[in-house]
Amino acid sequence: MTTEHITEKSINEIDSEIEIKNTKKLEAALFLAGRFMALPELVSLTDINPILLKKSLYDLKDKYKDSGIIITQRDDMWKMDVAEDFTFMVNKLATGSSEFSKAEQETLAMIAYKQPIKQSVIIKIRGNKAYDHIKGFVERGLISKKKLGHTAELSLSNNFYEYFHLSKGDELKI
Repeated sequence: MTTEHITEKSINEIDSEIEIKNTKKLEAALFLAGRFMALPELVSLTDINPILLKKSLYDLKDKYKDSGIIITQRDDMWKMDVAEDFTFMVNKLATGSSEFSKAEQETLAMIAYKQPIKQSVIIKIRGNKAYDHIKGFVERGLISKKKLGHTAELSLSNNFYEYFHLSKGDELKI
């Protein structure tokens, strides 16, 4: 496509696609970090222009304001966290006596957060060890695994809700 053929609409479409991609990168970075991150670190990690990054942070903060996830700002540091209403769930998962390793907890949290989610996406993010995590969750009956093309679709099972003393009717806004 030459510059003569770029219309105003196509420029706006390109800008919109870039903004969506940047927001997804930022969201993934905050989710996986699990800690406060300074703007320079986020810029370095996501390769997003600092001005656009700050706009995306405020957009994400607004997006999550009425959900189980919040975007917290402290000075020039940012973090994705569980809303106060749901910290009891985090505490259940984070106890030292948990039967799940930290890595397993992170994999299960990702499945719960994004369900239904393709197994291939989990493996891409969490690495090959997640195959063992998923196998264990299926064996414990915590997640359902359904064949979907060359991969599988993962979602929470009824046993998950029972295990964590949750009502299935309760919407998980994580």
